[in-house]
Amino acid sequence: MVNIKINDVPISVEEGTTILEACREAKMIVPTLCYLKDINEIGACRVCVVEIKGIERLVTSCNNTVKEGMEIYTNSPKVRDARRINIKLILSQHNCFCPTCVRSGNCQLQKVANDLEFGSGTFKQHITEEKWPMDFPLIRDESKCIKCMRCIQICDKVQSLKVWDIAKTGSRTTVNVSLGRNIKEADCALCGQCITHCPVAALSGRDDKRPVFSQNGMLNTRRKTTVVQVAPAVRTAWAEAFKLSRKFASPERLAGALRLMGFDYVFDTTYAADLTIMEEGSEFLERLKHKEDYQWPMFTSCCPGWVRFLKSQYPDMVDCLSTAKSPQQMQGAIIKNYFADKIHEDPENIFSVSIMPCIAKKAECALPTMDSTGTGPDVDVVLNTREFVDYMKSLNIDVYGLPEDHFDSPCGEGTGAAVIFGTTGGVMEAALRSCYYLATGQNPDPDAFHGVRGMDGWKEAAIDINGTEVKVAVVSGLGNARKLIEAVRRGEVFYHFVEVMACPGGCIAGAGTVQPPEKSRRMLEQYKARAALDNPLDSEYMEDIELLYEDPENWDRVSRH
Repeated sequence: MVNIKINDVPISVEEGTTILEACREAKMIVPTLCYLKDINEIGACRVCVVEIKGIERLVTSCNNTVKEGMEIYTNSPKVRDARRINIKLILSQHNCFCPTCVRSGNCQLQKVANDLEFGSGTFKQHITEEKWPMDFPLIRDESKCIKCMRCIQICDKVQSLKVWDIAKTGSRTTVNVSLGRNIKEADCALCGQCITHCPVAALSGRDDKRPVFSQNGMLNTRRKTTVVQVAPAVRTAWAEAFKLSRKFASPERLAGALRLMGFDYVFDTTYAADLTIMEEGSEFLERLKHKEDYQWPMFTSCCPGWVRFLKSQYPDMVDCLSTAKSPQQMQGAIIKNYFADKIHEDPENIFSVSIMPCIAKKAECALPTMDSTGTGPDVDVVLNTREFVDYMKSLNIDVYGLPEDHFDSPCGEGTGAAVIFGTTGGVMEAALRSCYYLATGQNPDPDAFHGVRGMDGWKEAAIDINGTEVKVAVVSGLGNARKLIEAVRRGEVFYHFVEVMACPGGCIAGAGTVQPPEKSRRMLEQYKARAALDNPLDSEYMEDIELLYEDPENWDRVSRH
């Protein structure tokens, strides 16, 4: 152990601990902008500087370790003045139209600047702007970039795609798409982890609220029947935005909010998640019966970011993907086929909206293959959680006065198997539950799935299904997905079934969630722990599912790629 003093308070920490970590252990606040533990520890922002007794210059706390007898001061006049100057320099190259910014009130730079209370004195501003394709789901605003390098490091070290890099030199140094490419040419998976880790609004998801909520939008003109679906992860993410407890932010209260917004029908994507599990589970059992006819492993296809990654990085393994659509697209197809028929409505007159924690969904819904009726996209607009929350705030809705309402039937109900989709391992666990049930006619032991639970980036388990050992793996984060694929190719590992989520931790950490996603992730883990150990075949709406299966031709059109 190393004995030090922080603001004259003696503490002991392990050798090799950074000054920043030591300060946090001692509950001493040191602001940061560029710091990401084990990912970006470069001291680029110079906001985390501290004073050390006996050393004239200030040092960055994020990448300097403690020494025996060190006396550290985190808030001396010298430190505060240096931080103010550094923030003023950053603001001199930053678009400061904060009230109109998508991150206003949720911006790390804004918070640090407010906390420092440096008044009105600033340096002369010099702001640069570059053109960007505004139709791409991921938007970059050069005028707001603070050169923290977080996006570069998260894309390189965690997601292994290297989409971003440093561009230009000297005072003109900035961040842009690597190798001088256009973003549409860069094999971007649209996982959006660069958005999630950006401390400002230099990176964001494309804003698609206008066709839905504007004066000429569908909710106000009533030109079509409006239908909305909500992903499982949104249940917790919206609660985090309004600082609501898990118990209060019930799915029924979320349905009530959507009803107040004016949607004609409110559905829960858990319905389609159950359908997905039935499809993927049945497909996996069929492949298992004819092992020699298929390339292994079979990959889940729920995550569009992962699907984009596989198609661009390992096109020879695309046949390993399940043929089932993602829950969003399956629900969209169900709405414009099965549900349209039930309400006697022309699919062309239905406007289908989904609320997702993801920006890759925005690209997925626009794929030409996602038109099951020939009348247009199965999902017309995808809104992320942030867009939904922002519109709720604009309506001045009293969230504590929201009534509890029901999701519409039959596409608004789901089982515990579907609820857990929002976190890593949830799809695999739900699939294994249903596979076991389909093969044996019984629900499995609740302890059978410990191997696929938890937040580790690569998990594996062996499950006995009716006398057959099934080897499965769960990975989250595209870097881990790459490692797994390479290990499979080298023959180091073998799996029958693999779940992949592009975002570390699963959907709850998607680019469309309200930052930071950590609390939402923990809330979803609580949901997962309490989710009933059931499968779609146990559900109350099984009759509706059976009706859906009555016409094989229609089902093939609705559920397959």
